[in-house]
Formats: sequence, structure tokens, C-alpha cells
Amino acid sequence: MKLISRYTMMLLAFVILLTMVAPAASATGTTGNSGSKKLVLGTSADFAPYEFHKVIDGKDQIVGFDISIAKEIAADLGAELVIEDMGFDGLLPALQSGRVDMVISGMTPTDERKKSIDFSDTYYKSKQVIMIRNEDKDKYPTMADLENEKIGVQKGSIQETIGQGIPGAKLTALDKISDIVLQLQTNRVNAAIVEDTVAAGYLDDVIGLAPAIPDEEQVEAAIGIRKGNTELLNAVNGTLERLKSENKIDQLVTEASQLMADKVNKSQNIFEVFWQYKSFYATGVGYTLLLSALGVIFGVIIGLIICLFRLHDVSILRWIGTAYVEVIRGTPMLVQLMIIYYGLALTLGINFTPLQAGIITLSINSGAYLAEIFRAGIQGVDRGQLEAARSLGMGRGAAMRFIVLPQAFKAVLPAIGNEFVTIIKESSIISVIGMVDIMYQASVVKNITYQGMNPFLIAAAIYFVLTFILSKLLGRLERKLSASDRR
Repeated sequence: MKLISRYTMMLLAFVILLTMVAPAASATGTTGNSGSKKLVLGTSADFAPYEFHKVIDGKDQIVGFDISIAKEIAADLGAELVIEDMGFDGLLPALQSGRVDMVISGMTPTDERKKSIDFSDTYYKSKQVIMIRNEDKDKYPTMADLENEKIGVQKGSIQETIGQGIPGAKLTALDKISDIVLQLQTNRVNAAIVEDTVAAGYLDDVIGLAPAIPDEEQVEAAIGIRKGNTELLNAVNGTLERLKSENKIDQLVTEASQLMADKVNKSQNIFEVFWQYKSFYATGVGYTLLLSALGVIFGVIIGLIICLFRLHDVSILRWIGTAYVEVIRGTPMLVQLMIIYYGLALTLGINFTPLQAGIITLSINSGAYLAEIFRAGIQGVDRGQLEAARSLGMGRGAAMRFIVLPQAFKAVLPAIGNEFVTIIKESSIISVIGMVDIMYQASVVKNITYQGMNPFLIAAAIYFVLTFILSKLLGRLERKLSASDRR
């Protein structure tokens, strides 16, 4: 029981460490000085010219006329603007849970959304268009011709609502506009519904516009504010009124459109893309390794505790250990991540940073699998050794710690190494909440370069190199331990 108590204290220290650590890397543009007033903006930065990534002076920056409006609001409030980049579908949960103060992402103030959040006055109007492959430009003269077609839309957007109104349409709803365009380019969908200002950034020799135009009137964009935050809502409306009176919003739209039009060279090969954006991938590698290492370290602690619970004589401890393993292994890691990152914030007010949420998710998930690995290793040690140690006067905890666990650990080392390799790859899931790991950075490069394949081929190569090197190092460790057994 003392052994379990010791590891329980280690687990408690892990929780305290996570709650005390400073807000860590997410897709945030600035961090600011301690104690300064901050205005946290939630956005989905793949919606040019509203908001998008752009390399300026060698640095990745989130720009667009939405961002410019947000900066004006922050300046009027005397606050520092902090940008949180995430999937469009996660913006409302982030706002409701208090992770962000406001949402600016070309969002339409629909009646359904107004039930969950408040909206500012509208600041921009746009119309909807149908993007198609240029080879099909004569195929869709009217909206009726889109019936029963495969159509791409952004998840949770007004375009998805429009698509749902097309009889027989087979919708593919994705978070990122760039992913929808990639679906169109690869013939997975035959059309995509987007705003005209956004479509302009993707038109080229392959992608064009259909003559068909949605019957919807011009769609308005507004700023989302958490319900009840009337002080911020009034301040936002005040800034918007000022910008409109100065005719500055049109100016900001023009500037963002010009910035968007300055595209990178799409003909870059994979080596040129890697070399130009190597700093992006280097940052991603650092956070991927940090996530994976801490996930495995704390996963080992959790796994050992759960393993000892499952092997304990007390039935309630065995039940807790079994329930933990079954629940964690029986639910997807992505669901666990959503519960920890959004669910705890909405229900208990516990706001973890993306890094903290990622470490916790990887740790508890890895702990369930490592618990079974440790259990197999412990049960593989001859029970007579434990009994012999007890007969020599050693307590059960000491016998486990000095006799059984070292042998079990050596036996299951290959399985632990395999779990580390798995965690490195599965850590890519954390990118959905804005964690700047390898996958997130690959998505950023994709949005900057307008290339759908090369950024992810580079990411795949990096993952392979990391896991290959780790496998070789673990192989050397196994051989070293095996050699020591033969002496």
C-alpha cells in the first residue's frame, strides 16, 4: 500500500505542475507582459482575406481585415490582442467556456447561434459563390444543376446551411477552407460553397467559379461575444461605429485583399518548401517531442498505479483499475481531448492551455495501455521470487520495488518503446485545439503555400525520422540490457 501511496503522490505532483505552469504554446500571436490587460481573440485563420497566415519579415503572422478590426478594438480598450487560432467548429465552445473573449472569423449572426452567444453590429456583407473545377464551368449554370452533387462546405458555417437546402446534395463538411479546396482539386467533391471574397484567393488555372449563384441574400458578418458580457459588447460596437464613420473597414478589406493576392509560388518543389519553412517544422518538432515525452513519463506513473490497483487484494482498487482501463481504451483519444479541453471548462470552469490539455490527454490515454503492459510484465515474473523476498523479511512494497518491478520493466521495455512511438504519432490529434505541433505547422504551411500535398509529405518524413531514431535507440538499450543478463 505504501508503494501505491508513493505513486499517488507523484501523480498529484503532476496535476499540480500542470495547473501551475504558465500558459504554454498554442497558436497564439503574442504573449505580452505579465499583468497587462489582454483581449483574447478566437479565429480560424484559413479564411482569407478575413484572417489567414502570412510570412512577413520571415515570421509567420495571422493577418486579414478581421485581425485589423480586432487590433482596433484592442487599441480602444487599451488591451493587448492575443490571437488563438483553431478550427471554425471549435470557436463557439471556446467562447462559451471563456477561453477567448470574442470571436472574429467572418461569422454570420444566425438565429441558432444567437441562442448560444451574443453578436455585435454587423461590419461586412458578402455574397456566396460556387467554386468548381474550370473544366466543369459550363456544367452548373443554375443552382438546380447542383442537385444530387457532391459539395464541399465549411463545418458549422452558413454555407453548410445553404448546402443542406440543395435537394439530394451530398455534403462534405470540413473545418478548413483549404481542405475543402483540396477536396475539389482531387475530385472528391464537384463544387464548393464559399464567400466571394474568400474564393478570390483560390482562383487559378484549375479552380474557377460556376455561373450558378445561391439564392441567399448578401450574408453579414458580426463579432461573437460571450452572453452577458455587455461591457465588451458595447465597446466592440463603439469601435465598429467609429470604423464605419471613418470608412476604414473598406480600406482594411482592400489592404487584406492585396496582401492575399501576393501569393507564394505554387510551383515550389518539396525541398524548396521544406527549406523555406524549416523554422515552422522545427518549432513543431520541439512541441511534439515535449508532448510525447511528458505523455509517456506521466503515462508510466499512471499506468504503474493502475496496474498495482488491478493486482491489489482490495476489490474496490481492482474495480477502479479495471474501470479506468476499460473506459480509456474504449473511447477515442479525440473525444477525451474534447472533454478535457472544452468539457471541463464548460462544466467546472477548469481552463487548461492547449499544452496542458495535450499532456493530460496523452498521459491518461497512454496510462491505460501501459497499465496492461506492466500487468503482463509483473505477472510474467515468477511468483516464487516475491514469496522468497517476503520470507527474507522484505515487505510487499519493497519486494515489488526491488525484485519484481525491475525484472518486469526490463521484460516490457520493447512494449514501452512501442507506446512511445505510438504517442509521437498520435500527438498529431492535439493540433485540433491549436497546439503548434508538427501537424499544426504543416497545416499552416499548406495555407500559406496553397499546396495540398508537399507540406504533409514533409510532416510524414519528419514523423518517420523521429520514430526511426527512437526505435534504433530503444533497440540499443534492449541489446545492452540483454548483454548484462548474459554476464
